[in-house]
Amino acid sequence: MTLQQTIVRDLATLDEAELNHVAQYLSFLKFRERTRRQPTSEQPDWERLYQEAANEDRELAEAGIADYSASLASEDAR
Repeated sequence: MTLQQTIVRDLATLDEAELNHVAQYLSFLKFRERTRRQPTSEQPDWERLYQEAANEDRELAEAGIADYSASLASEDAR
């Protein structure tokens, strides 16, 4: 029996939830293969993207801290 035949036989015994896991894993494998085939120049600049996200997170945190401080002050005033 070939590997493919063994896999098909095993798939036939799985319930719907298990088949869903298999389908998700197959999607992941296909995605991973596509990203590996891309030339390096087409891959995202992860360091730049991380830095942009970090800057955005910092800006959001700084913008929200004023509201948070005002909320704390109003609670203390009660």
